[in-house]
Amino acid sequence: MAGKPTLRSVAQEAGVSIPTVSQVMRGTGRISEQTREKVLEAARKLHYVPDSRAAAMRSGENREIGFVINQFANPFNAEVVSGAVDLLDGEGYLVSILDTRDDAARQSRQLEAFIRNGRGGLMWVPALDTPEETVALLRAQGIPTVTFLRPAGDDFDHVGVRNAVATDAATRHLVDLGHRHIAYLGGTGMTAVRRRRIAGYERALAAQDLGPAIVWPSIDTKRAGMEAMLELYRTHPKVTAVVCNGDMVALGACLGLVKAGLQPGKDVSVIGFDDIEDASVATPPLTTMAVSPQKLGRKLAQVLLNRIREPEMPVSLSEVFAELVIRETTGPAPQPSDAAASARAR
Repeated sequence: MAGKPTLRSVAQEAGVSIPTVSQVMRGTGRISEQTREKVLEAARKLHYVPDSRAAAMRSGENREIGFVINQFANPFNAEVVSGAVDLLDGEGYLVSILDTRDDAARQSRQLEAFIRNGRGGLMWVPALDTPEETVALLRAQGIPTVTFLRPAGDDFDHVGVRNAVATDAATRHLVDLGHRHIAYLGGTGMTAVRRRRIAGYERALAAQDLGPAIVWPSIDTKRAGMEAMLELYRTHPKVTAVVCNGDMVALGACLGLVKAGLQPGKDVSVIGFDDIEDASVATPPLTTMAVSPQKLGRKLAQVLLNRIREPEMPVSLSEVFAELVIRETTGPAPQPSDAAASARAR
């Protein structure tokens, strides 16, 4: 088997010197068009691919970006990644995706490998219980870094969501529809994101002198959301509406309601969070607090590009507002007669 094509093998094939091939590959030097075409043809024939890391060492510019995310299987994260990669690809950057599965030890190994292999920048969703030494490690390396959703101190640019404002608006919408027994469903552990979302929900209840607040945990998957909704409704049968920690939990909650013989949007209203693609095509279509994950990913990538291009600029904080998108899983609170009819049907 032939070895990997190199500058030397391309130079031999083209009948030119190694420095000439190097200049053609880098687009530098005063090379005739005839020689340039001859070198490029030899490179195509040998399937030569320039070593981007070596080029980065020469130029001082690294066009490889890392995206360390907490759970790639979540469709919201996948859509964010898609938006970020689209923008960075258009700017000539290559993005590597690493999935920590919200495991701080796994994250530490991935970040150390990231640093050893060298990258031009980092987009990072800190894992649950990320230790201070991990933050200190990245701070010491001086790699352009933007945290996403979960902040990690004041040293990095951050892109997030106005979480408390969003869940406050979602809860108030349900109150305006006449709901008085509203629960919060989804998430586990008190991450900064979940803590703020619960705070917004509780604030809206308090403003209307409603309560008590019911916070019901669930991991952010459709199956878990379904099971959690069934258990929540068995335990709190007076609940007529739920604000969910994410769209996947909300879609699962709707499945749970159907399984219990209830109709989402009629017997129990459900509001999600994110507006992933599946939200609008679900049956019934999901009411949600939309943050447009692909657009959010593009914004994240743009903030990182700004940091790469202007390393001395002040640290930035960008938090987007979520927009209430009303579909079919929310409606007026059921009247006592409606609830009795649903109970007889079950």
